[in-house]
Amino acid sequence: MTDGRITTAKLGDNGPEVGVQGLGCMGMSFAYGPSDEDTSRATLERALELGVTLYDTADAYGAGENERFLSPFFKAHRDEVVIATKFALSIPPDDPTRRVIRNDPPYIREAVEASLKRLDVDVIDLYYMHRRDVNVPIEESVGTMADLVREGKVKHLGLSEVTAGELRAAHAVHPIAAVQSEWSLFSRDIETHVVPAARELGVALVAYSPLGRGFLTGSFTDAEQDLSDGDFRRRQPRFTGDNAMANATLLELIRSVAEAHDATIGQIALAWAQQQATIHGLQVIPIPGTRKPSRVEENTAATGIVLTDEQLELLDGIAAQVAGPRYADMAFTSAGRE
Repeated sequence: MTDGRITTAKLGDNGPEVGVQGLGCMGMSFAYGPSDEDTSRATLERALELGVTLYDTADAYGAGENERFLSPFFKAHRDEVVIATKFALSIPPDDPTRRVIRNDPPYIREAVEASLKRLDVDVIDLYYMHRRDVNVPIEESVGTMADLVREGKVKHLGLSEVTAGELRAAHAVHPIAAVQSEWSLFSRDIETHVVPAARELGVALVAYSPLGRGFLTGSFTDAEQDLSDGDFRRRQPRFTGDNAMANATLLELIRSVAEAHDATIGQIALAWAQQQATIHGLQVIPIPGTRKPSRVEENTAATGIVLTDEQLELLDGIAAQVAGPRYADMAFTSAGRE
């Protein structure tokens, strides 16, 4: 890094140049309990000062509220940022609490127009399929996404939580710049199939929840006891009851590595995620989410930490010991369909 700014990397063979760490923006409007808008805005600005240029949102985050919240920041810095948003989680008019996965072409066209309007931009830099509807051929969905590129509404395409086979089929229709999935010291299921396919195709791996939804920072131990009623982590199997107690003990191993680097355990988790690029031979861009400028400073500083082979080996066995799946229903993840 130079003057605190992180370095850059290309988002796959066909994507834009971005900071080697992005920012997950979901929590600024959705899922993680109350947030302060002024502090979130300050976080966005500080991230950009530190070289973070990939900002990740989705139409499903707060039913479009996250896109609307981010719009003024994006407009003020349009030439400096790479906007990533997603479609696929439709909200039925009769039940706003539900999400229905849709990948059909008419819905994709409806979704992109709505996102463009909420973001108040002419083009989306990176447009993801958020989740996969197995009832719609992926070639059909990606074909429509490719049409959006040709029409100038989208610059690059991404997929989230797809299998290796789905990634290959999609890439054959149109180059995919990035595949997004959960990847952390606690969640490594994608390494078996998805990571090798991404490497083979020259697709970047955008790692969401590299801090285990905050658990890998030690900021909470039991979601039901420590987090607010509106926080969706209270419904995640890993973060409650006996699972939470068992998983908290795994943080001690990370803490021992953190002490050797005079770092936080969260920084070690991010350094581990960042270093997977070298280990697996593909570009890896973690997108930790935060709503505080101080956390962005802590997170980006982790890009300067290099773990030794011995430390990597020490951390290697953690994922196999994690209690509970990463979602209550894994059918909507790549691992649930491989």
